[in-house]
Amino acid sequence: MKKLVIFDCDGTLIDSQNAIVSAMTHAFASQNLPAPPRRRTLSVVGLSLPEAIAILTPQHSLETQAALIDGFRAGSKLIRGRGESEVLYPGISALVSMLASHDDVHLGIATGKSHRGVLRLFEQQNWHELFATIQTADNNPSKPHPQMIMSAMQETGVDPAQTVMIGDSSFDMAMARAARVKAIGVTWGYHTTDALNSAGAHAIAETSADLLTLLDNIENLGRA
Repeated sequence: MKKLVIFDCDGTLIDSQNAIVSAMTHAFASQNLPAPPRRRTLSVVGLSLPEAIAILTPQHSLETQAALIDGFRAGSKLIRGRGESEVLYPGISALVSMLASHDDVHLGIATGKSHRGVLRLFEQQNWHELFATIQTADNNPSKPHPQMIMSAMQETGVDPAQTVMIGDSSFDMAMARAARVKAIGVTWGYHTTDALNSAGAHAIAETSADLLTLLDNIENLGRA
């Protein structure tokens, strides 16, 4: 029976915090506004960009929020132009390759990152042939809405009992719970272990080796 292993991107597969904070700082500077504290910016990573900006700036108009979105995208482009690539967390490359080699595993992505951003990551890592489904906020509601996971299961034909969502944020855990699939939190990202547990994580991985062990035994993670 096939398993579906779905990964978040930022904070789970890749350490993009410096690029995200730099792009957000650029966005706010473009509107002559003070940038949010670093911790505040990282707290909304995982949401779609419009949702993240709205949470960071509830006091501002939709026009200002739209300008900040454009500013963030412009800042991201400048950062890429400087040749700053996203860095995989330790052990992730080997983990993805190992899982992809298993005949009984489909790999998926569910991320607030744009589809274009995911394809850039795949190009950097030569992952184009490894993932069976890519779900982004371009064509799905933002996390924690469960539609990304629902779409991934529909595309791969895997049922909830054999599906697991892996992420570093409470949004990932809440999305998994809403879709009634297993939820594994990782501690190397942007939300705390307490936040992951409070949002419904079935298990927590502190290293990529921990994560592999949990994935080998997802039937023991409890019922979603």
